[in-house]
Amino acid sequence: MATGRTVAKWVRFYAAGSNQSTYGRAVGPLKWEYEEADLTAQMGDSVRGYLPDTVSLGIGTASIVFNAQTVTGLPTMYSYPGNAYDVMIPIGIQAAPAAGDPVYVGKFEIASFQPLEEGKAAVASVTFADWDASDLPGYEKPWGNLLHARSAATAVNTSTGDHDHGAQTTAGGYMAYQVFSGGDGTATIKVQHSATAVDGDFADLGGCTTGVIDCSVVSAGILNTTTTTTTVERYTRWQIVLGTATTLTFALAFIRG
Repeated sequence: MATGRTVAKWVRFYAAGSNQSTYGRAVGPLKWEYEEADLTAQMGDSVRGYLPDTVSLGIGTASIVFNAQTVTGLPTMYSYPGNAYDVMIPIGIQAAPAAGDPVYVGKFEIASFQPLEEGKAAVASVTFADWDASDLPGYEKPWGNLLHARSAATAVNTSTGDHDHGAQTTAGGYMAYQVFSGGDGTATIKVQHSATAVDGDFADLGGCTTGVIDCSVVSAGILNTTTTTTTVERYTRWQIVLGTATTLTFALAFIRG
């Protein structure tokens, strides 16, 4: 993971196992905001006081060049309001997204689909509804770190960690994955963690596994740790268990609670 400033061309947009960056122009704003609960004591406080209440998460509007692919193009994928998609938006730092880079994830429903023209180009404006996080009880954070950038994997991971959080945490977390076309069979994708940067010390992080899935079919999902009080060690990494697959193409992120 690099550090420093970056620009929009290094942002990627994945949804339901498809790389929408191929045709994407922009997406956002990536919202993470709380309603304000007014706790001012009218007789005792000289200034108004607020505490954060219910969280709202959302990816706003995506501007996508109009295209006519069978499954992942327009309008096939986006023209049905109410359809929900697991989304991953990695932000590369001065380069294409890499392990450790920030990533925004969530599950969002299509709210509107509007074809239009921008500078004589045929594009579509796709607006997403906010995520109610009903499938993530106890978690309110959409931002995490990329553990595996979109690419093919053909063997188990023996790295000493794909992200160093700097310290252990005790509030669980969740993983988000996107499986793209290019796989050739079954495999399991999971998150591992360790207190030390030693290959042999990494263990599976309970709950953060896809189980056996067919990686020749595009898919995406979000999976919790066992509890919101699960200990997550300092170092995390991606891991796979090959079944019938010899290759799979995926992206994986982990978001600490």
